Amino acid sequence: MTAQGANVSAPASLVNDGLARRNAVLLACAQALGGASASIVIASGSLVGASLLGADKSLATLPVSCFVLGTAFGALPAGAIMHRFGRRTGFVGSAALGILAGLLSAHAIFEANFLLFCLGTMGSGMVSAFVHQYRFAAADTASEAFKPKAISFVLAGGVAAGIVGPQTVINTADLFEPVMFAGTYVAQAALSLVSLCIVAFVSIPRPPRGPVADGSRRPLAVIMAQPRFIVAAACAITSYALMSLVMTATPLAMIACGLTQTDAAHAIQWHVLAMFGPSFFTGHLIARFGKERIVILGLSLLAACAVVALSGIEVAHFWIALILLGLGWNFGFIGATAMLTDVYRPSERNTVQSVNDFLVFGFVAAASFSSGALLQYQGWATINTLVFPFTLACLGLIVWLVRFERGRAIG
Repeated sequence: MTAQGANVSAPASLVNDGLARRNAVLLACAQALGGASASIVIASGSLVGASLLGADKSLATLPVSCFVLGTAFGALPAGAIMHRFGRRTGFVGSAALGILAGLLSAHAIFEANFLLFCLGTMGSGMVSAFVHQYRFAAADTASEAFKPKAISFVLAGGVAAGIVGPQTVINTADLFEPVMFAGTYVAQAALSLVSLCIVAFVSIPRPPRGPVADGSRRPLAVIMAQPRFIVAAACAITSYALMSLVMTATPLAMIACGLTQTDAAHAIQWHVLAMFGPSFFTGHLIARFGKERIVILGLSLLAACAVVALSGIEVAHFWIALILLGLGWNFGFIGATAMLTDVYRPSERNTVQSVNDFLVFGFVAAASFSSGALLQYQGWATINTLVFPFTLACLGLIVWLVRFERGRAIG
């Protein structure tokens, strides 16, 4: 069901499922490399932060929070740049920035400069804002039937990222020993270089511009006031923020429980695989069961993650909890992303998509930033207990939306 007044179908001249499939393959490969940067920072950022700090480790997760904050800060510029210059230009430029950010992070580790390292991870986060646009870009030329599949196929590239990122950390952490993890961020820069070579071949025509096309654009406030936008954004924010809250604290929690850095890296690897693995069929599930049901499934899995995490602190508890966390994110976030495509017209897509990502990653940054302090001062149990009220609130919003739209259709 689409939002009232939202002519969401792309112009007939832009619909080309063959081109959409080609772009989806390229963007899935780029996602595997661009997404690896995120898992690299998540798996090692808090450990690097802790090593660069003194006795007070409450800011250890700040490098990861800066990564997420960079994603939030980059969301609006990413939309504006791609609206003005096109998808490919934005993607190539961001990959070049990724090279510089990785090298800056490595330099900061050599210099033992905590703030400079945070700046480097923030730069990587800004790149991630463009990487998150891959899922929307894949749908730009797709038909309505192929859109969910295109989105989920691109995110399936994260399966490779779930292996590449943590394995990069494991295999390069001691490359410049005794300076731990410097080699990891040199490798991150190399991955960005390969990603640049891939996105250079993406081809996405821009929507028609001019007085007629621009006249069809509604004020942003009108779009955001739609009930479907509100619920889609709330579910996307909740799915991503809760995932970030729990995931960011996990490596530190595992070390605090006497587990090893390798255990933590493998936990993140299984988590990222669970995040992106279902993407091979999430689009098919959405097409069969509907977007709202898939979001409900995702929220339920997030709650199940918290239940497992509160049950014990052995390796199995952390791994199973993070797998459920990844699955919950996948269904919740992809389902919410698909819901969002119902509310905007082609001429509005860049603005709405970037505003949505700005909102999502603003809240994700807050969750990530608070994660370290919550862990140190309130404990692992408090972090997981916070999952329940937010998932319940979103479930209530979805039930309300379904009833509201059914009532409007009958009326």
